[in-house]
Formats: sequence, C-alpha cells, structure tokens
Amino acid sequence: MIDYVKGHVVHLDSEYIVVDVRDIGYQVYTPNPYAFAGQEGAVTVYTHHHVREDATLLYGFQTREQQALFRRLLEVSGIGPRVALGILAGGSPDAVIAAIQQENLTYLTRLPGIGKKTAQRMVLDLKDKLAGAVVDYSAAAAAGLTLEQAPAGSAADGSGTAWQEAREALSALGYTTAELDEAWSKIQGQVTGDETVDLLMKQALQQLYRG
Repeated sequence: MIDYVKGHVVHLDSEYIVVDVRDIGYQVYTPNPYAFAGQEGAVTVYTHHHVREDATLLYGFQTREQQALFRRLLEVSGIGPRVALGILAGGSPDAVIAAIQQENLTYLTRLPGIGKKTAQRMVLDLKDKLAGAVVDYSAAAAAGLTLEQAPAGSAADGSGTAWQEAREALSALGYTTAELDEAWSKIQGQVTGDETVDLLMKQALQQLYRG
C-alpha cells in the first residue's frame, strides 16, 4: 500500500497530477489538480493505492481528512473511485460528513454522480461509522445553507446551482471572490447549462491556473 508520495509536481492535467519522486513520475488522480498549481518545493500527497484487474492507480489528496473520507466512501455500494473523487471535488470533508450525519439528502444529491438512492446508501452505510468524526459544523452549516438557498436558474447565467456549488468549493480552496468572478467571466461564454459541478470546477481551475 502506498500511503503517500512526496516530491515535486511536474505536470498538471484536468484529472491528475504527476509527482516526481527521485526521477520517477507518479501519476496521481486528485479531486482538484489545479489546487497544486504554483506550489514551490516538494509537496506531500496522501494517496490511496487502488488495484484492479486491468490497472494499478493512485488517487491523491492534500489532507489526511480527504484521504480518510475517500476510503470510507469506497465502502458504499455503487461508489467507485471516480465517483468518490467527484464527491470530494464537489464538497469539503466537513460538509459531506455533516450531511451524512444529519441525513441531508438534498445536499448529498447535489454532489457529482450522486442520486437519491446512492445518497440514502451513504447515510445507511456511513452514518454510524462517521459518528465519531471531528467536524467543523460552523463551516459545514455555512456550506449547506449556501447550497440550500442557491437560487434557481441556469448555470449559463451564473446563478444556477451547478456554478454556485462549484464556486463554493473553489472558495473553500482559498480562491477570492475577485478571482472566481474573473474565472467565471472567461468560461461563461462556453457554458451551456448542462455542465456538472465537477466540470465547471475543472474549467474554472484551468483559468485560475493560467491567471
């Protein structure tokens, strides 16, 4: 089991990063690859080593909390690594755990790839297991309220829930209102209204990375 890798990020893609560890490049799939942009020196990426019949893959995270939640999500029937990665791209660990503990299906079904039945299974399978998790409920409540009160409308006009959720997640990563407004102005013309939260985040992060 590879628990973490430490090295320099030498390449960023829309789905993964490449970490150079002593002249070996590890391809690591991560919720927000562009969150690693501009980091100087070696970085530690906490990983989950996933082995299947046709591939051996690494999934990576900036924090132990993300890593632990990712592994818990894989315990839920119907949630594979890709869906678990999308969940972490769409919501912070505090918000996701709080939603599971409070059985907030409205929040959970707004995460990428999560329908009502999967959200119910998340609550059923994980609520007791996450009962002892330390959660910043003030941050989680703020995120939940933002999503609940997001106005109706299309993502194309900037007021739809998809962009509101993507914006909330990007804000949690430390991006400022001005930076997010600028990113939205650059991608707005390409948005059709059918994009997922995950896709909007990736498009915005590409613009943020380019500056």
